[in-house]
This record gives sequence, C-alpha cells and structure tokens, in this order.
Amino acid sequence: MRCRAFCGFGNPRYSRLGRPRYAALGFVQESAPMQKRTTKSTNVFTLGHSPDPDDAFMFYAMAENKIDLRGYRFEHRLEDIQTLNERALRGELHISAISIHAYAHVGSKYALLPCGASMGDGYGPIVIRKRPTPNVQRPTFNQDSTQESAARDFLAGKRIAVPGTMTSAFLALQLFLGEFDCVVVPFDQIFDAVRTGRADVGLIIHEGQLTYEKSGFEKIVDLGKWWKEQTGLPLPLGGNVVRKDIPKPVRHDLSEIIRESIDYGLAHREEAVRHSLPYARDMDAKLAGKFIGMYVNEFTRDYGEIGRDAIRRFLAEAYNKGYTDVPVEVSFVE
Repeated sequence: MRCRAFCGFGNPRYSRLGRPRYAALGFVQESAPMQKRTTKSTNVFTLGHSPDPDDAFMFYAMAENKIDLRGYRFEHRLEDIQTLNERALRGELHISAISIHAYAHVGSKYALLPCGASMGDGYGPIVIRKRPTPNVQRPTFNQDSTQESAARDFLAGKRIAVPGTMTSAFLALQLFLGEFDCVVVPFDQIFDAVRTGRADVGLIIHEGQLTYEKSGFEKIVDLGKWWKEQTGLPLPLGGNVVRKDIPKPVRHDLSEIIRESIDYGLAHREEAVRHSLPYARDMDAKLAGKFIGMYVNEFTRDYGEIGRDAIRRFLAEAYNKGYTDVPVEVSFVE
C-alpha cells in the first residue's frame, strides 16, 4: 500500500465538519483539546461519535434527555470516524464510536460495547468510478465471481481515494484487492477527488452509498455484498467502545444507557429520524430513513453471536493476511 494524504484528517477544514449545527441539536462541541480538559466529577463522560444520521439517531435519546441517564452526564464530541479512530489510539475519550478495524489497535485501552454496532448485512462500502460517456466502452461489473475478477483487474494500478487507513472500509478493500495505491481524502470529498482526477476511483462510506448514482458515478464493487458472499456474515464496520480504566459496574451502566437510547430511537422512529435530518448530507427524509434503517437495527441493539463471529472473522482475516500485527482478542462489556 502506498497512501498519500490530501486535505488530511488533521486539517481544521475537515475537523469542523458540521459543527455549527451541534449545539442546536443537543450536542456539545469541543472547545479545547481533550488533554487540557479536566472534570471534578467522575459522572461526566466524553462520548465521541460521527456527525451522521445513524449516530445522531442512536444517541438522540441521550442528547435530548429522553431516558434516565442514571446521574451520569455526557459531553458529545462529534468528529469524522478517522479522527475518532486516531483519538482512540491515544485513549482520549471515555466512550467512542470507532471502526472495527481500529479496534485491532486499541484493544488494550478499550472494550467493545455489545450495542451500537454498524453492520453491513449484504451491503457496505462501495468502490465507485465516474460514469462513462455513452460513446466510451468500459467493462461493467455485476458482482459474480467472474465480475469480481474483472473488478480486481480494473482496479489494478488505480489510485483509490479512501476515507482513512484505519476505517473498516479500507481494511475490507485490502481483503478484497490486496495492496493498492491510495490517497486519503475526507469522506465527503471523495466524489470530488474522483471527478477532478486526483484519484481514479473512490471508496465510498456513509450516505455516499445511496447517493453515488445521482452524483454521476457507478459501482465497481460493493464490499459488504462481497464479504457476505465469501463468509455468510455481515461486514462489521463500526462499534462503540468504552475505556477499560472505568470501573466495571460503571461500564455496565454506560452500556445499558446506550442500549436504552438505541431502543428509544427505534420505538420513536419518526422523531428520531427528524432529529437526525440535519446530518443527512444530500439526503431527504425518505433516503435518510433508509440509510438509518441500514445501520441501526437488531445488530445495533446487540451484536449477538452472528455479529461477534463477524468481528472475529474480519479481524482474523486481517491478521492472517498481514494487515494487522497481532491476533486480536475481542473483549466485550457484559
């Protein structure tokens, strides 16, 4: 893998993504580096998650005090997933959404919560290219075994715009393709990177999975569909983690609160979707509801044995192919 940074994740232009909306929606934006913030109360916890409709849906009840928070208080930190992954490496946040790929590198600091998963069950991150003009002949990809081979041949030597090298989408592409040339681009700028030629193709996450066609692109491969066909399992993309230095009874409380928040959103779907709409870039209410339904479901309430098996298989494949350095012991809060 040769990967360059373009407008990288430390860039302020990117890290401020969506922040003007946060306070109005019940979220607290960070005003100082985490290392400089202190609190006298052990009942105040920093909670990191993405500025996306599925995460907003999950944490709606907590942000708006719709459920009993059991005396705890949560300061929400909204960051893109690659930034959250990097912060988890440093152990900065008490609770955080991270990529399952990143969990391979933070398991000594964090345990996975059994709730809050984003699983692609037969769907997931998509590799896209610009839609060809009618007079240009290029291969089409229907995603059977023959077309998978054609997709790999097409992608060989291409520069691929990716949303971060610690994302699960990036690891899934490594498992599909092997080594490749890439450029790191903020996830919401990948279409532009492909459109302007900074990259030949792009790896799309979040709402781009539903909007790529209307934006003038076509699919080369759906990595969630490929993974399901290969393994019979959903593709584990994201999860929530909690720091291991928090006492076990408190970790259990935090897990239950987050599960109750997810349950509240599912039971009050219309109001939770409405709360999430300001995060739904390029999506109307119907499309945002569809996206939320893809990634907030029974796996989100609890991984279950299937979800747990999917994580173990995903990270075992990464280790077996040399994409992670050590075998991963998957640890859940029970």
